[in-house]
Amino acid sequence: MRRAYIAGNWKMNHTPSEAKKFASELKRALEENKIDCRVMVAPSFVDLPYVIEVLKDTEITVSAQNMANHTSGAYTGEVSPIMLKDIGVYTTILGHSERRMYYSETDEIINSKVRLALNEKMEVILCIGETLEERESGKLKEVLKRQIEKGLEGVKSDEMKAITLAYEPVWAIGTGKTASPEDADEAQGYARSVVESLYSKDIAENLIIQYGGSVKASNVKALMAKENVDGALVGGASLTIDQFLPIITFNK
Repeated sequence: MRRAYIAGNWKMNHTPSEAKKFASELKRALEENKIDCRVMVAPSFVDLPYVIEVLKDTEITVSAQNMANHTSGAYTGEVSPIMLKDIGVYTTILGHSERRMYYSETDEIINSKVRLALNEKMEVILCIGETLEERESGKLKEVLKRQIEKGLEGVKSDEMKAITLAYEPVWAIGTGKTASPEDADEAQGYARSVVESLYSKDIAENLIIQYGGSVKASNVKALMAKENVDGALVGGASLTIDQFLPIITFNK
């Protein structure tokens, strides 16, 4: 039985003081509402120490939104997995569409980050997803297959327990558009089949696959009802308690 995994990617939002306040509110809200899913938040790098301090005695995972593909060196502006671990961060999001689009991260760069994170005993949420042009031209499966195969290249079977996939159709991120539950289930079912072909049926069946792309309280139940949707990678709706809490408590 796959345990639901709800993650909030704050992107470039919340100053450190705002992040600390929000983390306190989230902690209080989850203490008052019994939950039976895994919850994660991914603040910006400068917010991480403040959020970790507030959430240290909770079961809420604190993740980085990205990391470098080197442990140290002359890489101005980068943050290494060693630095993240030193402050208590053992999870990172990699391959987000915004990193692919705006910062030209290739499948090869993303794979080097995945392998380094795993080598450092970190958990990874690996993002995959197609653009609207790719979907409309019938390349959905081609894109997902390439991103999964390239992203997981060199990853051993016993390391897959530290991997979560997040399917995020690029055309649905921050646009207010959402893939239908049926579209999400079909794409994520295909992603699961690719993982099975690379590893095994058991690994594929146990793999958590989140959906990301304008997830909100009004659509999370329908999405989570689908067989291959095991969680959500939430953007804008993870920035306020009023919007994020109903997503976390989707099954109440």
